[in-house]
Amino acid sequence: MSSFHRDLHLEKFIRTFHLLVAMALDELLRMDLSDHTTQVIAEYIWIGGSGIDVRSKARTLAAPVIDPKQLPKWNYDGSSTGQAPGEDSEVILHPQAIFKDPFRRGNHILVVCDSYTPAGVPIPTNKRAQAAKVFSDPVVVEEEPWFGLEQEYTLLQKDVNWPLGWPIGGYPGPQGPYYCGTGSEKAYGRDIVNAHYKACLYAGINISGINGEVMPGQWEFQVGPAVGIAAADQLWCARYILERITEIAGVKLSLDPKPIEGDWNGAGCHTNFSTKSMRTKNGYNVIKKAIEKLRLKHKDHIAAYGEGNERRLTGRHETADINTFSWGVANRGASIRVGRDTEKEGKGYFEDRRPASNMDPYVVTAMIAATSILWDPEK
Repeated sequence: MSSFHRDLHLEKFIRTFHLLVAMALDELLRMDLSDHTTQVIAEYIWIGGSGIDVRSKARTLAAPVIDPKQLPKWNYDGSSTGQAPGEDSEVILHPQAIFKDPFRRGNHILVVCDSYTPAGVPIPTNKRAQAAKVFSDPVVVEEEPWFGLEQEYTLLQKDVNWPLGWPIGGYPGPQGPYYCGTGSEKAYGRDIVNAHYKACLYAGINISGINGEVMPGQWEFQVGPAVGIAAADQLWCARYILERITEIAGVKLSLDPKPIEGDWNGAGCHTNFSTKSMRTKNGYNVIKKAIEKLRLKHKDHIAAYGEGNERRLTGRHETADINTFSWGVANRGASIRVGRDTEKEGKGYFEDRRPASNMDPYVVTAMIAATSILWDPEK
């Protein structure tokens, strides 16, 4: 046998071996434990030290749980996440929301948590605690705030940090054919997007849609409508699921608001908002009053709407200039967009187009609710 044929046989053997290993692992990962034990696995999820990274670890529970109040608190090493000093490293996890686990399935769960010191004080990256105060205010509760969050993101080739589908070190054709496009030369990473869509539905997240974005390699999913703090809980869980799926696919997830400089769209997290008063008769007047409040607090909101947003909010590529507040009907170049249906019906919702893709939804949703509902400019 020639060396060529030996190498060919060896290569075939290696490929077959790796395939068999992958199949064996897949079979173990899909194992249904429900016929063998009442125990379930709970994956505790929290926000890390950067304020945008998600961390998680798993523990075994004696039986299925559906109420986060029934779950035990847990702890982690905050010195390894940039959230505590080494000499006092313990950070406490408080379970807040439960979702079905699309990876383990069965009765296994994902648990969205927030983080506290052992004394019960929220750590600096815990923005949920303050948001919970806003959303538990009786005035806010009465208004039933609805949110719809449009999360844009970019898929990158892992080893080169360059958008999926782009030639390495080069560029695709100009923007135009990619938005909601179909075909191998227009849509890159659709399997990842669809896997994420179905995984979120399985988890119990109210994911309402997906679409390809203007820049190739960029996609969007929408969460909502959801009431109050549930919108942010769901978006954080959806981000976690997306990170896990891109991990499996060997692709990098980027929430950078302007991943590629130049004549390319950035990535935002447009936030749609309405209250009970906005959704009923004469609600359009309530919407306009809320928009005026947002105008008066424009700088405060911009400061809290994500890192690097100045690279995105340039007045180009369907954005408003970061320093200028504006609003308009059907205007995607405005800070706040009101839909034509809302104007026509005299009630509905508005869209805050300023938040960046890497914004913290606890911060943004609570801030919009507080400014629109609770703040009185005359006091």
